[in-house]
Amino acid sequence: MYRHKRALATLAATTLTISLSATTAHAIGVGNDKKPSNGDNATGHASKDGTLSASVSTIRVSYPSGGDGGGKEGNLGTVDPNWEPPACWYEPAFTAGQLKKFVDTDGGGDVGIHESWFGEGLWTDHYRDGKPADNFDLHAATNSSAEGYENYNLGKDGYFWRGVAPDPNDPRSWDCGRIMFWVDAGEVPDDPNAPTPKTLAEYAYNKIRVPETEVELKPKGKSTVNLPTWVWLDKGTFKDVKVRAALPNTGLWAETTAKPVALHLDPGTEDAEVFPASGDCEISDDGSLGTPYTKGAADKTPPCGIRYLRATDGTPYRLSAGVTWQITWEGSDGSDGSDGGLPDGTFETTQDINVQEIQSLNR
Repeated sequence: MYRHKRALATLAATTLTISLSATTAHAIGVGNDKKPSNGDNATGHASKDGTLSASVSTIRVSYPSGGDGGGKEGNLGTVDPNWEPPACWYEPAFTAGQLKKFVDTDGGGDVGIHESWFGEGLWTDHYRDGKPADNFDLHAATNSSAEGYENYNLGKDGYFWRGVAPDPNDPRSWDCGRIMFWVDAGEVPDDPNAPTPKTLAEYAYNKIRVPETEVELKPKGKSTVNLPTWVWLDKGTFKDVKVRAALPNTGLWAETTAKPVALHLDPGTEDAEVFPASGDCEISDDGSLGTPYTKGAADKTPPCGIRYLRATDGTPYRLSAGVTWQITWEGSDGSDGSDGGLPDGTFETTQDINVQEIQSLNR
């Protein structure tokens, strides 16, 4: 039996020297967010290769509206370059009976985000025989000690909680350094990294998928110098996308909603004018944008559009259309983000635009 600690080589000028065994097992996460892993099963966060993985969350993600895989979709970006999704949190992993079964039948995997135990004796020493074990506290001068448990806490109602990090290489994931610990049923840990509805709202934000932005153009395919190109989106092209994230066995949930509110046009060249001048076309309440082109409107100024001033020369301009999505959320405790909302999101696509110049002869 042996114990293996996974660590970053450097973090904030702190260097850790570690020895990695050639027989180290690497856990593989479960897939599809639409069918998340079941937090009630007898293997807790066990991955497909049978090991306990700190990168596998039991948060259940669903899409009450939008984001259902219809048509081409993409992940939403954020207008705030400094915003980051949560790096780590704690989740219920095992009941007392489930942990005993895991140890009896496997006993290999991540007991914390950056700490793995391989060998039944390591698990039985701490969770069955009451022996203390070290947490993995990178930011502390010494690792704190975790008290042991008697016979896996069998007969008690609750869960062993364990740290989860979608990306264990994120330096912020070291904030969740505790090894798996007990919490009575109906309670959440007294820990700054315990999950909250806002944690789940942020998790859901990172799972938002929105439809690609392909606007209607007139003229389509080829524009003419000094004549406006009308741009619009039909009614109902874009709808609200709502993502629900729920953490099993806690009663915690949050729903994050993305609502399309504006479209920004970038003509792909400085030799162009945009309408309106800001390039920001507002989306109406019915989901439409701009005004569809009608016959005889070629010389009129569109409410949303572009006028190219120079023809393309074999290489088309790249028209960029980016939709801004307003983000709101609500949680199981009645919170709604009013005391700390999420940043709006953006999604951008590009289209090729060829521009011709029509020569005329004045007599």
